[in-house]
Amino acid sequence: MDGITFGRASLLCTLLLLWAFQVCSGAVTVKVAPKVEVLKGETAKLPCTYSVSPPSSNAVVEWYYIEEHGTRKRVAFRSQDGEGKSDDGTILTGRVTIGQDFTLTISSVQPTDELVFYCYVTTGPAGVGDASTMLKVFFAPEKPELTRPSSQAITAGETTSSEIGTCVTMNGHPQPRIIWFKDDQPLPEVKDRKEKTYMIPSVVKEASGLYTIKSTLYMQPTKADKDSVFQCTVEYSMPGDQIKQKKSNTITINLNYPSEKATFSLLSNDPVKEGDSVTMKCETDGNPQPEFDFTKDEQPVSGQGGLLTLKSVKRTDEGVYKCTAIDFDNMEADLSGTISLTVHYIDPVTVTAVQPEVVMLGDKAEWQCKTKASAPHTVHWKKGSEVLSQDGTLSIQEVSYDKAGEYMCVAAVPSVPGLTAEASVNLSVKGKPVIESPTAGEVGKEGDMVTLKCSAYGSPAPQFTWKPSGKESVAVEGNKMVSTLTLQATAEVMKDGVTCEVSNEHGSDSKPIPVSLKRAVDNSADRADKQQGGSSGVVIAVVVCVLLLLLLVALIYFLNKKSKLPCSKKDKKEVATGEVNNDIVVEMKTDKANEEAGLLNKRPSTEQ
Repeated sequence: MDGITFGRASLLCTLLLLWAFQVCSGAVTVKVAPKVEVLKGETAKLPCTYSVSPPSSNAVVEWYYIEEHGTRKRVAFRSQDGEGKSDDGTILTGRVTIGQDFTLTISSVQPTDELVFYCYVTTGPAGVGDASTMLKVFFAPEKPELTRPSSQAITAGETTSSEIGTCVTMNGHPQPRIIWFKDDQPLPEVKDRKEKTYMIPSVVKEASGLYTIKSTLYMQPTKADKDSVFQCTVEYSMPGDQIKQKKSNTITINLNYPSEKATFSLLSNDPVKEGDSVTMKCETDGNPQPEFDFTKDEQPVSGQGGLLTLKSVKRTDEGVYKCTAIDFDNMEADLSGTISLTVHYIDPVTVTAVQPEVVMLGDKAEWQCKTKASAPHTVHWKKGSEVLSQDGTLSIQEVSYDKAGEYMCVAAVPSVPGLTAEASVNLSVKGKPVIESPTAGEVGKEGDMVTLKCSAYGSPAPQFTWKPSGKESVAVEGNKMVSTLTLQATAEVMKDGVTCEVSNEHGSDSKPIPVSLKRAVDNSADRADKQQGGSSGVVIAVVVCVLLLLLLVALIYFLNKKSKLPCSKKDKKEVATGEVNNDIVVEMKTDKANEEAGLLNKRPSTEQ
C-alpha cells in the first residue's frame, strides 16, 4: 500500500470514527424497575421511562424478552406519538399491552412469564438506549404430605440405612425446598449416601411452570428412636423477600428392637374380692412382643397375647403367678415377672336368735350376728337407716309394738370397698291390743254426721267394737289397725261420746272419744273486736266533747274578767241587733236561770 492510499484510508477511518462519536454522543437514558414481583394469575406492570439529549420527537420504545437460547423476542412497541401495538407469535400474545407512558402490562401472569425484559428506546440521530428488568412470579406450594414406606418394620442396629419416609409438596414457584425434622429438631441436609442419615431429593417442573419437590429420608435408627416423631416442612419465597413455611403431618416409625426386661402387673389397682374379674398383663420393653407362658404356683395356666384373665375369682385363686418370655434377639435377657394375688372374701352372715323371734309384748328380744373375712371387718345391726348395734349383738329389753319389723345385720371389710354380706330377721310382737290416743270429734251442730278414727296395735290383729255403732271400715297401716266410724251426732252422742274397744286372745283395751260442737272462735273474736272498737270510739268522742266544753267555759270566764263581754240583758239585746262590734261574741242560752248564773258568775243587774 502506497502512502497516498494509506493516507486516504486513514482519513476515511478518522471520518467514520468522528461520525460514530457524533452519533453516540447523543445521550439516551432508559430507566426501568430492576425487579417486578407478582403472584401467579395477577397483573404485572413493567414501567419504562427515558430521556434524550438533545431532545428528539421521533423516539420509538420497544419491549423484548430474552428467550432460553439467548435471543431477543419483541412483544410490544410504540412510537412517541403513535399507537401501541403487540406482536403476534409470542408467549404473551393476547395478554400484553403498552401504555402511553410506555409501561408494559401483562395480565394473568404465569410462571413461564418469569423472564428478563428489555425496554429498548430508539431516537434516530440521538442514538439508542435500553435497560433490563426481571419479572419474578410467585405461587405458594401445597401443604407437604409425609408418608411411610409400605415395607415391613425397620430393625434397630442395622448397618445399612432404611427408608423412614417420603415428603412431597406440589405446585410451588419459585422452586421451594424441603427441611426434615426429628422431634422438632431440624436434620442437616445431607445427600451423601455413605452417611448414616441422608436425603434423596427430586425436582419436577410441571408444564405449568410450577415445581413439585420430593425428598426421601434414610436413617440407621437405634432403640432410642422408637418413639421419635418425624415431620417435614416446605420453605418457599413470596414477594417482598418473605420466607414462609408449611408443615406436613407427622409420622413415627415401626421399629423392631430386642427386649431387655419384662413387667407383669394387674390392670386394676383396686383390692381384689371374690366375684371380681382380674386381668394381668405381661409385656417387655422390646418390639415386637414375644410369646408368653403363664404359671400359678408353678403350674401352667392359659393366657393369650400377654394377658391372663381370671373371671369371677374365688379365694382358691390366690397364689403366685408368673409370666416368662424368650426373645431370640436377646437370649441372655431375663424376661420374667411375678404377681402375688390376694383374693379378699367375707363369709355369709349367720344370725343366732338367743330369744325367739315371736316375742310377747314387754318381753326381751336378742340376736347375735357372726361372720369371717380375709381382713378386719365390722358387723352392724340396723333397722332402716338407723344403726342399733356395732358389736354383732342386738338386744331389745322391753319389746313394744313399734319395735316389730325387719332388722338387718350388715358385715363389711372396710379395706375392700364393696365387700359385704348381710342377713335379716323379722321381729313379731304378740300381746293384748293397745289403742293410740284418739282424736276428739267435732260437728257444726247436733244431728250432723261425724267421722271418728281409732288406731290400735296388737297381735293377733285386734277386733274393733264401737259403742254406739255406725258405718265402719278397717285398714292396716304399718304395724297397726285403723278403724274408721261414721255416725250421727245425736244428743246422746254429744253427751256421752263414743267408745272404741279392741280385743284379741291376749286381752282388750278401750278409749272414749268425745264429740263436741265446733267453737266459732274466729267469729266471736271478730264481734268482740268490733264491740270493743265501737265502745272505744264512743269514749273518745265523749272525752273530746268535754274538753272542748271546758275550753269554751274557760274562754268565756277569761273575757268576762276583762270586761270584754258584758253579760247584762241590755248587752245581749245589742248583740242580737248587731250594734255591738266586739272582737269575740259568745251567746249561750239555757232554760235554767240558776245554771246560767252559775256558769257565767252573773252579778245582780242594776235594772232589777
